[in-house]
Amino acid sequence: MRFRRLRYFVAVAEELSFTRAAARLHMAQPPLSQQIALLEKELGAVLFDRSQRAIRLTAAGAALLPEARRLLADLDDTARMVRRVGEGATGRLTIGFVPSAVNGVLPDLLRRFRERHPGVELGLREMAPDPLLRAVGERRVDLGVLYLPVADATLSRRRLADERLLLALPEGHPAALADEVDLPDVRDEPFILPEQHDLPSVHAAVTATFADAGVAPRVAQRGVWLVQTVLGLVAAGAGLAVVPSSAGTLRRRGVVLRPIRGAHRTVELAALWRPDHGSAPLKGLLAVLAEHGDPRSDG
Repeated sequence: MRFRRLRYFVAVAEELSFTRAAARLHMAQPPLSQQIALLEKELGAVLFDRSQRAIRLTAAGAALLPEARRLLADLDDTARMVRRVGEGATGRLTIGFVPSAVNGVLPDLLRRFRERHPGVELGLREMAPDPLLRAVGERRVDLGVLYLPVADATLSRRRLADERLLLALPEGHPAALADEVDLPDVRDEPFILPEQHDLPSVHAAVTATFADAGVAPRVAQRGVWLVQTVLGLVAAGAGLAVVPSSAGTLRRRGVVLRPIRGAHRTVELAALWRPDHGSAPLKGLLAVLAEHGDPRSDG
């Protein structure tokens, strides 16, 4: 049974007129009458009583009408579902991210994606940089958000933010009163350094900032990779720290962030994905990222 003929049947049954049904369907009346006759032949039952001037549904036609409407509604629902999947409106998308990404642009990007694709199920995974990069390459994560540089040239990327580095000091520290701080002025202070992953990222930028200033930091604590933990240690007086500017969104009590005079190093937050990953939900997210990131950063 052809769905097109069922649509013709429903139109005639609702109009009880071949002329009006043909006009509603934007077709001529003879082809419509022919299609209804073919449907009756296919079903082996007469659907309309044509003996009077005004046609009527036969008992068979009356029985078919609700079933035809149900079948056509199911077909329309199925077509809408398929279109939504194809457009990225439904499905699942797994996003991995380094913890500090939630202090910056990531929450706004996810909010905008959810507004446009409410039917997509988002799986969010907080991960360290090294396992995150492996997860993207192995397709366990659809898209990763982490700090550059990343040596894997097989991955596409879009730069999301350039963050300058700031000095985190305890609230009562004398240098916290200054608008900017020279690193040589605090060279004798203990410092908390970020963890050194296989990916250079923040650790490399922090180390280079000290080198640029000619300062060899006195290390009080190494290997702390959560910015929240770093700021907590600073508030506790365990030492000073150099952190990405997105740390300012945390508003940690007892911590003051100040620019470093003469510092020009930044850390670049980027989204990375496999270029051969063509899922519709990922394309939807990339469209959102394209409105925010640097278009020159695609690779």
